Amino acid sequence: MTHPQKDRPWLIRTYAGHSTAKASNELYRSNLAKGQTGLSVAFDLPTQTGYDSDHILSRGEVGKVGVPVGHLGDMRALFDQIPLDQMNTSMTINATAPWLLSLYIAVAEEQGADISKLQGTVQNDLIKEYLSRGTYICPPAPSLKMIADVAEYCYTHVPKWNPMNVCSYHLQEAGATPEQELAFALATATAVLDALKPRVPEEDFPALVGRISFFVNAGIRFVTEMCKMRAFVDLWDEICRDRYGVEDPKYRRFRYGVQVNSLGLTEQQPENNVYRILIEMLAVTLSKKARARAVQLPAWNEALGLPRPWDQQWSMRMQQIMAYETDLLEFDDLFDGNPAVDAKVEALKEGARQELANLDSMGGAIEAIDYMKARLVDSNADRLGRIEAGETVVVGVNKWQQGEPSPLMTGDGGIMVVDPAVEAEQISRLDAWRAARDPEAVKQALGDLRAAAKEGRNVMPASIAAAKAGVTTGEWAAQMRAVHGEYRGPTGVSGARSNRTEGLDDLRDAVDVVSDKLGRRLKFLVGKPGLDGHSNGAEQIAVRARDCGMEIAYEGIRLTPAEIVNAALEDEAHVVGLSILSGSHIPLVEDLMTQMREAGLAHVPVIVGGIIPDDDAERLRAMGVARVYTPKDFELNTIMMDIVTLADPQAVAAQ
Repeated sequence: MTHPQKDRPWLIRTYAGHSTAKASNELYRSNLAKGQTGLSVAFDLPTQTGYDSDHILSRGEVGKVGVPVGHLGDMRALFDQIPLDQMNTSMTINATAPWLLSLYIAVAEEQGADISKLQGTVQNDLIKEYLSRGTYICPPAPSLKMIADVAEYCYTHVPKWNPMNVCSYHLQEAGATPEQELAFALATATAVLDALKPRVPEEDFPALVGRISFFVNAGIRFVTEMCKMRAFVDLWDEICRDRYGVEDPKYRRFRYGVQVNSLGLTEQQPENNVYRILIEMLAVTLSKKARARAVQLPAWNEALGLPRPWDQQWSMRMQQIMAYETDLLEFDDLFDGNPAVDAKVEALKEGARQELANLDSMGGAIEAIDYMKARLVDSNADRLGRIEAGETVVVGVNKWQQGEPSPLMTGDGGIMVVDPAVEAEQISRLDAWRAARDPEAVKQALGDLRAAAKEGRNVMPASIAAAKAGVTTGEWAAQMRAVHGEYRGPTGVSGARSNRTEGLDDLRDAVDVVSDKLGRRLKFLVGKPGLDGHSNGAEQIAVRARDCGMEIAYEGIRLTPAEIVNAALEDEAHVVGLSILSGSHIPLVEDLMTQMREAGLAHVPVIVGGIIPDDDAERLRAMGVARVYTPKDFELNTIMMDIVTLADPQAVAAQ
């Protein structure tokens, strides 16, 4: 009896990196031994935003959401005993993508690899950083130029590398509808290709188009998400053919990797997240026509904190069971000719085409950043409003909340905690690295790098030379900041409105009453200290507070505690709200509370929201924090009433 020929499985990855390069290397080698077939590197926030571990903004962030890579020595340790010419590596890095790829290439050369054989992907998508993730450094135009620098360099020297991974993942995390996710991602891709086209001979451009890849999200509405992936395939083929004249179908293939949705993972009844992750994976594996080339799955406990190796292993086993135990890879596309699927795909394509035409009329993605950001804030407000109203059911959150305690939460609380000593140790290694290098070689390399950026040359050759000379991540980024300036992205809050009207009249009345007692409008300051760029929660709190009649102050991301305290002084804020999702809440809040007392603001209530374990919440309250909110606190109106109560001078006096 003969068996049907099976398709090759997708690349099986886990998104991993934490603490130190050495610890992350041990995790990578362990995961590869367990059957993982590619690497996906998570970098910490200082690395992503171009700061060394000893910078003031790096405090509390080192090694928290990924691995710190400050120089060639860190990159060398990260890939110790992992032959890079035999590996397919994805690096989730954007603003510092030219630099991290330069370090990777330098390590590969040290290993004796032929760099033309290297395979992998660097995300390198700055436009979505302005819209959703917040790890940008420079303004849009020079950032687009650096994206093109990487693509042009790879086209010549590392032809098997994907130099730009258009990332719609974070767009959905920020609230994008499927049509918005399609349109905003495709508009980003066309902005990059438009910038690349003049850089290469016309006959070589199709091959360069063929190296652009995508990184996509798949949510819980898995039929719609599967149709979205089929729509992506069709629309990308259409754009490559009609806009760019790419005739060879192999260069028009929609090549994508995926991490399924983390936004919908719940702190309540977190064991249910296992089912959510599996269902979301079906959207990107069931349809052969639109199957992902690489899949990485979140762990069941990502709404609680940092997953442990066992949690990552569980998610990897889910992929392996689907790929190797089922017969999925033995069949042609299961959905071809399905009228319901075809109709949904066409509807999504039409909605995306309309949005793309709208963006084109504004001059493309670069010119439409403010518009796209505002649309995402609006869409996210709609999403949250439907959950609050019970129109969108989230099991264990707004329906069937009662349940047995999860046995998965015993012992260490179900998450891994990074040792606070890691930061000091990393800084010590950084100091030793700086002391051991040749200062003249570093000075020369930095001068050459700055000249390349200033003169508009491709920064990749100078970046690779700087990597070999011992330049640090912060020093590389400082040259880009010096030449191109630093950017503060739009918040999307100014014109946004919540669609939730239930209860707002009562809240507005309460705000009016308290404002009268205060003698002026209740002033609520929303701040994001540190490097955490996940601003979705802060934006929604600010929008709802304004809808309730409060005067709000929100200046966006990446502020020091001192800057927030100074703003509270200048604005005479009645309540200060902090949003921190990177796990750095303890040191940052401790610093801020100390500075609040020193500034004579001990009487101003401080509230904190984030992914905060119970023990940490107790520590924050002991520091004087008035309220602590976590993802389970989805009722924004309840939070609004807490703010009103905290600002009420009579309520405070009665306590």
